[in-house]
Amino acid sequence: MNKNLKNSILIIVGLILLNTINQSFYERFDLTADNRYTLSKTTENILSKVDDILFVTVYLEGDFPSEFKRLQAETRQYLEELATTNSNIKINFETPDNQREDLIKRGMLPSQLTVEEEGKLSEAIIFPWAEVTYGKKSTIASLLPNAIVASQDEQLQKAIENLEYSFSNAINSVTQNRQKSVAVITGNGELQDIYQYSFLSEVAKKYKLAKFTLDSVAANPQQTLQDLMSLDLAIIAKPTERFTEKEKLTLDQYIANGGKTLWMLDNVQADQDSLFNSGKMLAYPRDLNLTDLLFSYGIRINTTLIKDLYAAQIPLATGKVGNQTQFKNLDWFYHPLVGGNPNHPITKNVSPVRLQFANQIDTLTNNIKKTPLLLSSTLTKKIGTPGFIELQSIADEVTEEEYADGNQLFAVLLEGNFKSAYKDRVKPFETPLFKEHATKNKMVIISDGDIGKNQILKKQPFDLNRDKWTNQQFGNKDFLLNTVDYLLDDAGLIQLRNKTLQIRTLDKQKAFKERTFWQFLNVALPLLLLFAFGFVFNYLRKRKYC
Repeated sequence: MNKNLKNSILIIVGLILLNTINQSFYERFDLTADNRYTLSKTTENILSKVDDILFVTVYLEGDFPSEFKRLQAETRQYLEELATTNSNIKINFETPDNQREDLIKRGMLPSQLTVEEEGKLSEAIIFPWAEVTYGKKSTIASLLPNAIVASQDEQLQKAIENLEYSFSNAINSVTQNRQKSVAVITGNGELQDIYQYSFLSEVAKKYKLAKFTLDSVAANPQQTLQDLMSLDLAIIAKPTERFTEKEKLTLDQYIANGGKTLWMLDNVQADQDSLFNSGKMLAYPRDLNLTDLLFSYGIRINTTLIKDLYAAQIPLATGKVGNQTQFKNLDWFYHPLVGGNPNHPITKNVSPVRLQFANQIDTLTNNIKKTPLLLSSTLTKKIGTPGFIELQSIADEVTEEEYADGNQLFAVLLEGNFKSAYKDRVKPFETPLFKEHATKNKMVIISDGDIGKNQILKKQPFDLNRDKWTNQQFGNKDFLLNTVDYLLDDAGLIQLRNKTLQIRTLDKQKAFKERTFWQFLNVALPLLLLFAFGFVFNYLRKRKYC
């Protein structure tokens, strides 16, 4: 056997061996600086539960703005990573053109974009949604988060940052064996159902929702407490009547036994309807008999109202033209527009939240971890109660010196081992379920009962994120839904909302100005170099052989 034949056989054997190894081992490497395609442990745990075919249908296919083709590409690459991790995941991209009405009926509303290309502005409509189906369960995932951004580049970055959370959240929702339950507490003059519809209808898409009245506490408090403990989260939305000691102990022991709570409380009675009807109203403290309960958790809600120069608008009649009343939208400082904590997953990328006649929260020193969620601007003014509020004050001249009370706290997250308010106290009823401390529990307290109250338009509930008069957009619903998700999240899923990526985008103005240079560099120059090489090569060849 000659040397050449030996080498050929070795090469063939080596190729066969490499091919066998290649078929046996498969690995993807994330070489991005920010580990964009590396899945978190939370996502890996969720994917490990997918033991049957899971379909992901993405409606980002077709002709749409070039910058959002980046979102399409990033979505495709991310889903390919999911499918590589679990082969049960099947991906399909579809164009929404022939099914727009059906998508809208299923809650997938289109987004209208203003696009700048080659110095010209144009309008485009896309459906930035995906549908996840697992067995008989299905849910939708938004690929374009609702947030106030300075540019579409920033909107694109936030959308790409949110991909892992959106898909992991959707997959977790359809693969969960046990659906968690949410109780809407009634019996103390809380908001009626129609005023909570916009918020609670979204909660009901993901969790079991049930009304739970505390009226039965008076007759059988032990059974009421036991029934309440079967639910995972209790929402207390703007109670207006005093809580009895038995009702307070019931809520206290629900918390001590691990129940999560979301409190939306007004400590001041301020009726906006009477303000618009008569032009003025009396604002006065409301006694809910909750002060000692909240105090034991390290919180005090004051009875002062906060005016903020950064505020939402209300429509006011400013005169008539002919027989038509003219309205103008004016800033109403009793409706603060408050920002969220940018470093917490509940409030990251959430639009400013509108509050109405909100009170200030004080935090007290104890062993509970307190995380501010909603803060006013620095230009605030405290208004003591009782006192009259007049609509005509909207025309008063404003100076910054008057509004120098600084940032005010309106919503706070509490986490830790809560001490029972009835420890070392006489209890209004005895129960074998009594505990002196809760272990690793959490709750959110908001000092505005109207934060989750939607308006009514033509006897139908209006979107909580919009004002029906001024058409202003707010982040109320997103904030509350994120809060519910955080309180009920045992897998750490909500932490994925804190993911930060650095998306490198083009400077459009610079690219437009320099487009001729770059077109020449990328198209004409290679052809010229090729022509020059051919000419020189032929010239040298002729000199050598001719």
